[in-house]
Amino acid sequence: MQTTLQLIRRPSPANRPFGLAMFEGNLWMGSWESERIYVMDPETLDLRLEIQAPGRPYGIAPIDGELRVVVAHGEEDDRYLYRVRGGAFDVASKTPCPDLTGSFMTARGSALYLGQMHHRRVLEMSPDYSIRREIALPTRSAGFAFGTDGRFYLISADDEFEHLRFGTLDPSNDHPQFDEMASMPEEARYLLHDGSQWWTSLRDANELATFTIAP
Repeated sequence: MQTTLQLIRRPSPANRPFGLAMFEGNLWMGSWESERIYVMDPETLDLRLEIQAPGRPYGIAPIDGELRVVVAHGEEDDRYLYRVRGGAFDVASKTPCPDLTGSFMTARGSALYLGQMHHRRVLEMSPDYSIRREIALPTRSAGFAFGTDGRFYLISADDEFEHLRFGTLDPSNDHPQFDEMASMPEEARYLLHDGSQWWTSLRDANELATFTIAP
C-alpha cells in the first residue's frame, strides 16, 4: 500500500549526522565529521552533552540500561562495538563487529540487530554479541528500526544507493520480502521511532528530519 510521507527537515547541530537513538528521554546523535555523540532535547534539539567517540560513530542502540555504539577505526574502516556508560565511552568494552563490519543498529527486548550493508544482511545478536541468527535482506539498507506496532521498518536502496524507499519486512523470516510504503529523500540514512514519529539523518544535507506516514 503506497502512503504519503510528511517530512519536516531541521538543521543538525553537527555536520554529517548518522546514528540516532532515544535514551533516557534524550535524542542521541553521532556525527562523522566531529567524531562525537551529541545528546539533545528531542523537542528543541538544544544540546545537553557532547561525548568524544574513539572513532567515527555509526549505529547507536540502547539495551540493558546502556548504549551500544558501532565505531569505525583506521584507514581500513574496521568496525567495533563499544558500551557508553555514565556519559562516556567504555574503551575497555571495545569488541570487533563480526567480519569487522557493521553500520545501522537497533534493539528490541534482549536482542541487538546489526546491519551489515555490504553483506545485505542483519545479524540478530544477544547483548554479549553472540549471533542468534542471520536475516538476508532483499535490498541494500539505509537504516532500519522497529515501530510501536512491533513491525520492522527499513529504508531500502538500489545498488547505487539511490531510489530510497520506506517500507516493512518480516524479520522472523530468514529471507523476507520488502513491502514498499513511500519514497524517501536521497540523503536519508538511519531510522528511529521515538514512540510518536520517525526520525532520519539527512547526512549529506547536514540535517535531521522527522516524519509521519498517512494513507
